[in-house]
Amino acid sequence: MITSAALCPSPPLLYPGITGRQAVVPELRAACAEAAGRLVRDETEEIVVVGPAGTTGTWAPASRLDPSLFASAMASTGTPSLPLSLGLGAMLLDEAGYRGRRRLQAIGQDEPASTCARLGAELEMSAARTALLVMGDGSARRTLKAPGYLDPRAAAFDSAVESAVRAGDLDALQRLDPILARELMVTGRPAWQVLSGAMRSSRLRTEILYCDAPFGVAYLVAQVQPA
Repeated sequence: MITSAALCPSPPLLYPGITGRQAVVPELRAACAEAAGRLVRDETEEIVVVGPAGTTGTWAPASRLDPSLFASAMASTGTPSLPLSLGLGAMLLDEAGYRGRRRLQAIGQDEPASTCARLGAELEMSAARTALLVMGDGSARRTLKAPGYLDPRAAAFDSAVESAVRAGDLDALQRLDPILARELMVTGRPAWQVLSGAMRSSRLRTEILYCDAPFGVAYLVAQVQPA
C-alpha cells in the first residue's frame, strides 16, 4: 500500500557543489529536503524513487549518481551511473538520513500513460507500507532564456499539473498529452503518471511546498497523502 508520496524536480543544480560555493535557488533545495524528510519520518517499510529515464527498469538499490557526469574535474565514484532523476532522488533520501529498504525505478520518457499507470498500480499492490519519491521537471520553455526558449503553451501546461496536484485530482495527470510534454521539454510526465496510477483509488490530502520557474524551467515540490 502507498502511505505517502512526494514530488520533486530533478535539475542538476540540486547536486551539492555543482553551482559553486553559493547555493542557487536555496528555497527549492530546502523544499526538496523537507519533502524527502517527511517521507523518511513517515516510517514506511520501503521508499520507491520513480524517475524518467531513457528506458524503463530498476537499478540496484545501492547505486548512486556519478558526479563525473557533471564535470570532468570531479572524480568518478566507480559505482553504476544512475539516470539523473534517480540519482538525485537517492541523494535526497541519503541526505534525509534514510537507511531503510529502497527501490530505484526508472520509467521510460516515451512510455504511454497506460504503461505508467499500470506500473503505479503494481506499486500500490505491494503488501509493504510504501512511500514514493517522484522525480521530474515541468516545462523548460517558460521564458526567452529558458533551455528551450519561450513557448506560450508552457505556462498553461505547468499550471494544469500544479492544479491537479493541489486539488488531489491525480486522475487529471493521466490526461497529460505526451506529445505536447515532449515539445515543452517536460521530463516529469511519465513519473507523474506512475504516481497517478499508484494513488488513483485514494482520497488525497496535498500540500505544495514550492512552485516556480527559475531559469525558465518549472519546478514543483509537493506532498501527497491519503486523506
